[in-house]
Amino acid sequence: MVKGRSINNLFLIMNNYETMLILNPVLSEEQVIESMNTFKSILTSLKAEFVSEELWGLKKMKYSIQNRKTGFYVLFEYKTSPETISKIELDLKRDERIMRFMTVKQDKHAVDYSVKRREKLTSKSN
Repeated sequence: MVKGRSINNLFLIMNNYETMLILNPVLSEEQVIESMNTFKSILTSLKAEFVSEELWGLKKMKYSIQNRKTGFYVLFEYKTSPETISKIELDLKRDERIMRFMTVKQDKHAVDYSVKRREKLTSKSN
């Protein structure tokens, strides 16, 4: 069985993706939240199905990016068609607050692992 959704009798394949963003460390907490909301609005405008988001906070990097040694790490998980990834990444390239990003297509094992990791995080916070 193929997973996806039907729009006007066209069947779109919906794959699971995760995108890791590294945001500029000089941003305030409000600006980081605003960047996260901007990415979520990009996803919804492109008809992607939002799954989860995680703000990992300010982390030290192994090597400098744009002469910075730290950055705010943010992880997003979502479902969308493969054609929309290039549009999402184009919007990410245009955002000056984002120093680096990486988008990865998840296989079924990665999706299962992500679900277990999210459940573990929610059980720790409760």
